[in-house]
Order: sequence, then C-alpha cells, then structure tokens
Amino acid sequence: MFEKIVSEINAIVWNPGLVVLLIAAGLFFSFRTRFVQVRRFGLMLRSLFSKKQDNKGISSFEAFSIALSGRVGTGNIVGVATAIAFGGPGAVFWMWVVAFFGASTAFVESTLAQMYKFHHASGYRGGPFSFIENGLGLRWLGIVFAVITVLSCGVFLPTVQSNGAASAINNSFAVSPLAAGIGLALILGLVIFGGVKRIARVASIVTPFMALGYIVMALVVVAFHIHDVPAVLGAIVKGAFGLNPICGGIIGSTIAMGVKRGIFSNEAGQGTGAIVSAATDVPHPAQQGLAQAFSVYVDTLLVCTATALMILCSGTYNIFGPDGQVLFGGAPELGGNYVNYTQSAVDSVFTGFGSKFVSVAMVFFVFTTIMAYYFYAETSIIYLFRKKALTPSGHAGNRAAESSTAGVAGAAPSGAPTSASTPSRAERAVILVLQAVMLAAVIFGAVKEADVVWQIGDIGVGLMAWVTVVSILILCPKAISALKDFEKL
Repeated sequence: MFEKIVSEINAIVWNPGLVVLLIAAGLFFSFRTRFVQVRRFGLMLRSLFSKKQDNKGISSFEAFSIALSGRVGTGNIVGVATAIAFGGPGAVFWMWVVAFFGASTAFVESTLAQMYKFHHASGYRGGPFSFIENGLGLRWLGIVFAVITVLSCGVFLPTVQSNGAASAINNSFAVSPLAAGIGLALILGLVIFGGVKRIARVASIVTPFMALGYIVMALVVVAFHIHDVPAVLGAIVKGAFGLNPICGGIIGSTIAMGVKRGIFSNEAGQGTGAIVSAATDVPHPAQQGLAQAFSVYVDTLLVCTATALMILCSGTYNIFGPDGQVLFGGAPELGGNYVNYTQSAVDSVFTGFGSKFVSVAMVFFVFTTIMAYYFYAETSIIYLFRKKALTPSGHAGNRAAESSTAGVAGAAPSGAPTSASTPSRAERAVILVLQAVMLAAVIFGAVKEADVVWQIGDIGVGLMAWVTVVSILILCPKAISALKDFEKL
C-alpha cells in the first residue's frame, strides 16, 4: 500500500510537464545569457578561487565543494545505473543535455541567491525562499519552499543516499544494511553537529579528492574496453531518439529517466545549489553563479559520464520495460541490484577489487552528499525562524544587486547595513530535531527497498524543482542584469 501511494505521488510530481519545463528553462536561460556556460568557461574556472571579502561567509571554493558534494553522490553511481536500467543507453544523452543547458539554470539561481542573501549569526544564508520572498514578494511561497526543502533534504533524500551506500557495502563486505546505516549516521553526526564552517572544511578537502580518484579509476576501466567506446557512443545517440530496436518502445522513459536522473545528480534548477551559493562571500553575485555552473559540468559531464561508460563498455547492465520485463539482459544475475552494475564494471578489469573500490567511493560520496543536504535543510529552518523581512545583504560596490533590488517591496539597497539574525531557542531546538530525524532517516533508508527509496527521493527533487524553476524564470532579468554588470568590470 505504501509503495503504491509513493508511486502515484511520484507520477503526479514528475509528469511530462516538469520534464518539458526543465529542458525549456535551460534553453531559455542559455539564450538569455548568450550561452554563458560556454562563452565564459575560463571565467567559470577562475571564479572558484575568488577571495572572501570578510569572515561572515564561506569562500567560493568552499561553496563549490559543498555544492559539488551535494551533487556528487549516489546519483553518480546508482542513479546512472537506474537511468540505463529503465531508459537504456539513450538516457545518458539526455543527462548530458540537462547538464549543458542546466549549467545556465544553475548560474541564474545561484546569482539570484547571492543578490538576496541575508545575515545570520552563523554567516550569510539564503536561497530560493529568500529571492521568492524579496524578488517576487511572495513570502507564503518562500515558506512553502523552505518546508519542502526541510522534508526533502532532511528526510527524503538522505534515505536514497544511505540505501546506495548500504547496498554497496553489503555487496562487497557482507556488512548488514542496518550496521552500515548506523555506522554512516554516527560519522555524519560528528560533522553536522560542528556547524557550517566544519561542513565547509570537510567538503573542501574530501570532495575534490574523491571525485578525482573515481574519475581516474573510471578512465582506467574504459581504457581496457577502449575498442567498445565507439559502439557505446553510437548506442547512446541512437537510443536517445528511439532508433535502437531494443529500446525503441521506451523512448518516453528514456527521456524522462535521463532528465530525472540528470536533475537528481546535478541539482540544476532544484534550488539546493542556490542555498549554498547564498552562503558565500564574493565580490559580485554573477561570480558565484559562474562557479556553480561549473560544478554542474563536473558532476554530470565528468563523473556521471565516467560511470555510464564503465557500465556500458563492460555490458554489466540490464534494461527493463515499463512492466518490469527484461528488454536486454547483459548481466541477468544482477537483476535490479543497480549499484552492482557499477561494481561489476570495475570488477571486469580489477577482479575482486572493483566492488570494494566502488563501495569505498560510495561511502565518501554519500557521506559528503548527506552533509550538504543537512546544510540545505538547516538553512531552510533558519529562514523559517526569521522574525523580520529579509533584506539583501550585498557588498559595497555591488552595483548589480543595488540596481536589481531598487524599488522591490521590503528590499534594502546593496551595501545597506543589516543586522545578523540571532538564533532563538525555538530555532536551535528545531535544528536539533532535524539532526536527530536526519540521522534516523539515514538508518531507515539503509534497510528499505531501493525502488521505493528512489521514488521518495524523486518526489522531493521534483517538488523543489517546480517551485525553483518557475520562480527563476520570472526573476531571470535581474540575473541577466547582474551578468552584464559583471562583464563590464
């Protein structure tokens, strides 16, 4: 009964309208920014190393690492495998499409978050809820988004991550899912109880290391199957348009799974990247937008592609039709054990070592991703407990923010003094409850069925995407103004 309810809600949230909206928004933002994700690629890289203006926020690189840690997780290993399992190789093509156009979406949402961030005792905070309230004048919708984010990032999505890690550990080390979940929760607790600065420090050290190590391993595996790469790339392109005879009948699922898993992985348009972008201390809002656009590339075009090529070149996957029938059985013994698709691919080259390597990578990926989820949920709670209207904090000399907020009801011009919000007892109590619930969700997800857990996660991602994308489509002109201002400097 529970599984049926979850499935029906998921179908409503992820109806074809959301898929079209996400792709169309990416196209729209790409043209409006004159394809900033290509035109300003060099500047995207330099923006990662912008120096902090003061000690009230985190650095651009720390924000990049937190956002990347949220993006690089189960979606890059298990998510890619499920996309292939239910959409065939062609789903990978649509993940690329979402990443390319989604980079412009990430730029817009992150730039807006910088323009409408606010002070808190723990540093700068903000996200879609703050630009929805101040930019659109819809506080009620900002509250709705914040509540959705708390539920999604604090309850729904951690179950997906822990499920993938527990499955991988069980496959390789025969550790029970319950024990794996408890262990992960204990380690996570040591970090999230330390606050945002500790989260930023851990993410900036662990995330680049884990992503690079995984990509290097993937390149080695693909190199051993290099003769299969041309055929695999051909299958990806043909499958994307229903030209593959095996997957021709599931073209709708191919596109939907590619978009869904692409968004789940790179988070462009979901709003979470905007939340961490608001916490940064950079000279100009557009600078942070460029840094976050680059993280989308790293997540999907590098890490997800590495996983896809390993699985497809090794043939360690199955493809299922809408009724569960097997359309292709490259590894029938694996069934629906999606994480094992990737583990078996690495094992095809490093026998006996591959599955263990993927398990360790999964633990790192999942740990840093849930750590980022906590930051998103905590920031949403901080927003909900603010007693006064939000005011953009800005920086002196930030002309784009000043011009864009002028005349907006309740908005103060950039550089205007704003007092930091002091946490109330109620706020601190709710954050403690969040910490406890989130650790419980990690354990719960580790022992649940994978399919149900993924659908729960998809519901959270979909709800956040609906609100975020519609909001930034309306507020897009402000981000474009910020970009033009930045390019004059």
